[in-house]
Amino acid sequence: MTDRLLDVEEVAVRLGTWKESGERFPRRLIEERRIAFVKVGRYVRIKESVVEAFIEANTVQPRRRGAALRGVAA
Repeated sequence: MTDRLLDVEEVAVRLGTWKESGERFPRRLIEERRIAFVKVGRYVRIKESVVEAFIEANTVQPRRRGAALRGVAA
C-alpha cells in the first residue's frame, strides 16, 4: 500500500486547523522542519503516514487521577 501525498490544505483539514488559520499552521511546520515533506517541483506534499505520526507523537495522554491528587508526576 502506498502512502497518499496530501497537499497543505488537506493537512490543515486533517489536523483540524483549517477553520482557524487556514494553511498557516502546516506551512509553519514545514518552514520549521518539524514535519517531513516532499517537494514536487514548486509544490509541497506531505505523506499521509507522516501526518498520522505527527498526530500520534503530539498526543498528550491523560494523567492518572490518583497520582495527580498526590502530587506525583504521571
